[in-house]
Amino acid sequence: MILFCPQFVIVIKNHFNYVRKYMVKRIGIFGSTGSIGKQALEVIKHNPDKFSVEILTANSNYEELVEQALNHDPNMVVIGDDTYYEKVKQALSATDIKVFAGEKALEEVAAMDCYDMMLAAIVGFAGLKPTLKAIQSRKAVALANKETLVVAGDIVMDMAVQYQVPIIPVDSEHSAIFQCLVGETRNKIDKIYLTASGGPFLGRKTNFLVNVKESMPCST
Repeated sequence: MILFCPQFVIVIKNHFNYVRKYMVKRIGIFGSTGSIGKQALEVIKHNPDKFSVEILTANSNYEELVEQALNHDPNMVVIGDDTYYEKVKQALSATDIKVFAGEKALEEVAAMDCYDMMLAAIVGFAGLKPTLKAIQSRKAVALANKETLVVAGDIVMDMAVQYQVPIIPVDSEHSAIFQCLVGETRNKIDKIYLTASGGPFLGRKTNFLVNVKESMPCST
């Protein structure tokens, strides 16, 4: 509900006015070695007049993180598993890229001033704390981490309104709904239908599906 309150609409509009004024958007990709992170890097690569990569992070896939860093020249990288710190540090020793390691470093980097927008693509609960730090630092958040809102939706959205930070859904169904609602007032929307890719009912016959109850997806 908070996402579409009047205050939040104002925040979204102010954000896009800012984007138009300052065309090159500095992006911090938190979870850059996952599928969404990789897609984001491709978009940035083909739009250098609009975006630059400032932060890349990964949990344990240090080899791909290093490769991405060498290709995209970010300001800094963070490897969540600090046992790989020396390997990343050594691999990037000939560059000016700063290297950090550990879960705490993710929060510290999220609060830095070297970027404008966080792409929150860290898988699972681990993405929550960096996202909260980004909001507190008044960074726009492109949210691809569903778990952040599942475990702390009220906290995240209340904080976003408090700090006047836009939370922009960029993953699958969430982004589709957001794009449908942009520019619309709430009383013009009657229903939104979501289709599922299968889940616990994948492969079931039609005569079974007609009897599915709301409680069944979580108990099946």
